Amino acid sequence: MIKRNIGLDKFHEECGVIGIYNHPEAANLAYLGLYALQHRGQEGSGIVSYDQRAFHIEKGVGLVADVFSKERLSRLPGSMSIGHNRYSTAGSNDLKNVQPLMVNYALGTLALAHNGNLTNATFLRDELEAYGAIFQSTTDSEVMIHLIAHSKEKTLPDRIVDALRQVKGAYSVIFLSEQGLIGVRDSYGFRPLSLGRIKDTWLLASESCAFDLVEAEFVRDIEPGEMVVINQNGVQSYHPFPATKLASCIFEYVYFARPDSHVFGQDVYGIRKELGRQLARESGVPADVVIPVPDSGVTAAMGYAEGSGIPYEQGLIRNHYVGRTFIEPQQAIRHFGVKIKLNAVREVLQGKRVVVVDDSIVRGTTSRKIIKMIRQSGAKEVHLRISSPPIVSPCFYGIDTPTRRELIASTHTKEEIRQYITADSLEYLSLKGMLEAASGSMDKHCTACFTEAYPIPFTKEEITQLGLF
Repeated sequence: MIKRNIGLDKFHEECGVIGIYNHPEAANLAYLGLYALQHRGQEGSGIVSYDQRAFHIEKGVGLVADVFSKERLSRLPGSMSIGHNRYSTAGSNDLKNVQPLMVNYALGTLALAHNGNLTNATFLRDELEAYGAIFQSTTDSEVMIHLIAHSKEKTLPDRIVDALRQVKGAYSVIFLSEQGLIGVRDSYGFRPLSLGRIKDTWLLASESCAFDLVEAEFVRDIEPGEMVVINQNGVQSYHPFPATKLASCIFEYVYFARPDSHVFGQDVYGIRKELGRQLARESGVPADVVIPVPDSGVTAAMGYAEGSGIPYEQGLIRNHYVGRTFIEPQQAIRHFGVKIKLNAVREVLQGKRVVVVDDSIVRGTTSRKIIKMIRQSGAKEVHLRISSPPIVSPCFYGIDTPTRRELIASTHTKEEIRQYITADSLEYLSLKGMLEAASGSMDKHCTACFTEAYPIPFTKEEITQLGLF
């Protein structure tokens, strides 16, 4: 038998972050919040708490439920905490890279939980090491810690501003110190970060679904370029960074965020459904049934069914109890990786003209296997509809993406992709249609993975380091 990774052919978000201020069970709330944010990272999880005397840290590799037992949570006392779920885009999947990161420095103790990716991290790391800095991890997030420690500013908020003015890229980051929490979002607004409240308790989280689980009120999004300081004086808001063109990641709406979340000022569920309706308007086809690729295509498929008037059915059933790896029998089973996670419903598909809706095609390998599975269940025709445009460029702003040459749409035409995946027809949602469905524009969202138009210019050194061109 051989052990293989079962990750489907998808982009992966890097991280989910949460912070709790002024609650007697701060770590327990962080734990529940991380449960709600599990979709944003499954490689590792950690929590740091502070009880007015000392900082406490527990973290490990794996899912939230695997890392945190009742005993481990009992070792996290205090009324303040921050938590982090990791999916690595920078640094290997080792315990040393699991966040939060925690250090002692001139002003006391500092812990950090970061969602995003710094495009100039390698340059800054080399520079810091030349001045004697010793790194304990291989993550780009640790660069921020060292910049803060090296800053000459007198207060922690000023040191954070000084440090973040030197970095390039995406960051929604939460800091925990003896004084309280500090949350910061980069000026482009690449990744989401929200503010919540339970009476006198304040929360920060990547998505509002984390607030729902602990019965907290969603207050508002942290604005692009905003820093919020949360302490005994309440919540103070600052805008210390130069304003720039907004570039919120539109893929949060397409795939990453949970459908029940509110991000970038809008509800994800409604937008995702409208993506499907718009897809039906643009690329309708005569068919008997609309089915989603679960779970990523479910909401868009519902919208497609509404927009087309074709009945919606669950033609593929997902096994939700499959981990990240599996043991495959020695005697190979064709398409085993997909079959262990998805199974076709023959009575829904047999003799039918089927529209299959998914959010994206990355390499195309999984789409090919799914379509073959549907045909083997007796489908007469299989038409694949994608609720986003073709992905032609990798992301450098906090998403784990394949290299450009691995993205099938960067090297193949739509017709070549259709032939490869063996669909009767293939259509993508247009860029214009996607932006309209998201009530946005090119001036509001980052669409670099679809357009190659990166919001932050790259230096020659960064192009080489990132393998951009």
